[in-house]
Amino acid sequence: MILITGANGFVGHKIMEMCEDTVAAPSLRNITQEGINRIIGESDADVIIHTAAISDIGACQADPDASYYANVHIPVCIAKAAKNKKLICFSSDQVYSGCNDEGPYLEDMVKPGNIYAEHKLEMEQRVLEINPNAVMLRAEWMYDYNLKKSNYFMNLVNAKEMVSFSSRQFRGITYLKEVVENMEKVISLPGNVYNFGSETTKSMYDITQQLIDLLGKKVKLEDIPARHNLWMNCDKAKKHDIKFSSAIDGLIKCAADYGLIQK
Repeated sequence: MILITGANGFVGHKIMEMCEDTVAAPSLRNITQEGINRIIGESDADVIIHTAAISDIGACQADPDASYYANVHIPVCIAKAAKNKKLICFSSDQVYSGCNDEGPYLEDMVKPGNIYAEHKLEMEQRVLEINPNAVMLRAEWMYDYNLKKSNYFMNLVNAKEMVSFSSRQFRGITYLKEVVENMEKVISLPGNVYNFGSETTKSMYDITQQLIDLLGKKVKLEDIPARHNLWMNCDKAKKHDIKFSSAIDGLIKCAADYGLIQK
């Protein structure tokens, strides 16, 4: 049995939809250690996939205390309660947001550039101290065809006039379906931190232009100054047979899956 936190969220909902033998954890808002102990103890789960978080970078900057509670305190409490259960926590590529090197980044090249990233990195470190068998997934910007959740793919599908990306910014973007398809192999990973998602050799500008062309969109693509790169080397996960399409091939797969282009 797999216990999913954040089961109503973007990632958790998809795991519940695609994976068998899952159960949704109730809301963890304002929960105590005792409450988490009870939820985990009563679930009979042997795997916990923790997806719940405050992931809005601006919201975390505006309220660091709320960010710390959601993004550090709660997963630490889960790690304490998990004991001999397999714990998988979603972290973020934002831990590289302050890096000055161009990338792609290996797992030990971290430098957080915002409060959210600082808290995600602290979460990784503290959870692994408590539970060395836990798996930390540094997830990229994920997308899917989802009418309720803004994401890269839907922003392009719904674009009317102009979108803006940099020809000098490199970042992996990942099809959520492929994230979930890899969960069975993720459960078998040795405890550690893993870059997790699609790799790319193309800039966000080039990827976006190719997707615009594939979708037949009549929108202008503006080339803007580069922000930080969030460009990961995922060889560590690939050694354990964790496989993703390239960034552009994942987008093509998503568009074909939802009938927006021909397969």
